[in-house]
Amino acid sequence: LVGNELVTPDAVGERIRIEGRMIDGDGAPIDGILFEIWQADGQGRYAHPRDPKRTNSSFKGFGRVESDVAGKFAFDTVKPGRVPGPNGALQAPHVVVAVHMRGILTHLFTRIYFSDETANADDPILKLVPAERRDTLIAQRDASAKGAVYRIDFRIQGDRETVFFDV
Repeated sequence: LVGNELVTPDAVGERIRIEGRMIDGDGAPIDGILFEIWQADGQGRYAHPRDPKRTNSSFKGFGRVESDVAGKFAFDTVKPGRVPGPNGALQAPHVVVAVHMRGILTHLFTRIYFSDETANADDPILKLVPAERRDTLIAQRDASAKGAVYRIDFRIQGDRETVFFDV
């Protein structure tokens, strides 16, 4: 079934781990958050039956996990490739995140971008976000971790609230 392990034997791309947590405006952890992610594979292809160019047919690009009592979550996946965006412009590698939580009747949507991607500077969606708030969407690569680990905190409320999109 759906979980936080997206890597399949035929998955193409760099294996990565995304770790993070959900915190409130005071920095306290929030547990019981359901995180869902959607993403392209390492070649920039989405899991779609009408895509004849997909070489990794078992990679679905969808995962779901609940945060623990410390507000933490993690996904094991592959770093996505670039995909077309508005007006044909390529988007930087990113992961779409839906956040489901108590007290919020409609789930929230955000994105995770990667700190080591030069393509972030030209991403048409990231450019819509005020420059001083873009870092709330960018996961930092942990140089001290074994393997490719990216870390991001999502914040509900407060000065450093994560950018959520109205979709």
